[in-house]
Amino acid sequence: MNDDQKHERVNDILLGPLERPALQWLAARMPAWVTPDVLTLIGIAGSVITFAAYWATNLSPVWLWVASLGLVVNWFGDSLDGTLARFRKIERPKYGYFVDHAVDAVSESLVALGLGLSPYVSFSVAAMALIGYLLMSVHVYLTTYVRGLFKISYGKLGPTEVRVIIIIANAVLFFMGIPAIDIAGRSVVVYDLLFGLLAAVLIVVFIVSTMQEARRLAVEDPGRR
Repeated sequence: MNDDQKHERVNDILLGPLERPALQWLAARMPAWVTPDVLTLIGIAGSVITFAAYWATNLSPVWLWVASLGLVVNWFGDSLDGTLARFRKIERPKYGYFVDHAVDAVSESLVALGLGLSPYVSFSVAAMALIGYLLMSVHVYLTTYVRGLFKISYGKLGPTEVRVIIIIANAVLFFMGIPAIDIAGRSVVVYDLLFGLLAAVLIVVFIVSTMQEARRLAVEDPGRR
């Protein structure tokens, strides 16, 4: 991205009307020692808590509630760091963009791999879902570069909605345990089936979206023949 090039943020999420005022309210009340970098570290700490808690569910499902708490902590740090920088007018666009998305990749990996180490989802299926999510992240970053359009949400769903869905899923896991169904004479854990389907959808969407964008760019940017 050129020095003078700015990208447009598209964050049309379902919970936006609630989240945006809440973040502004929090930003206005943060003490001076709480900086965007401090909040970024808090966000990382939240994902580490979730990773460790999912792993600990091998001992007791009670740790699912701690995993959900970690997601709330992650939301607080990850969502508020940029808002605080803009509120205090101390934005560093290049630094913020780079650090934010590097940290996002780490946090996403910790949450997915932690779930894969739990008794609820097999490690291979969790890893495939993570690959699909990271591929979609790469698509977003590439589109930001070539289009100047940073699209955070898809179909009214963004990182905040994903966290809420996972927290609800944690509650379901706690109360329902590990249900399995019989497919072709083989017992399959329901959550493996769901996460496998999610992985397949994400990978297919990445492939289709990438091919469509490549075709559009080939027409717009033909080069010298």
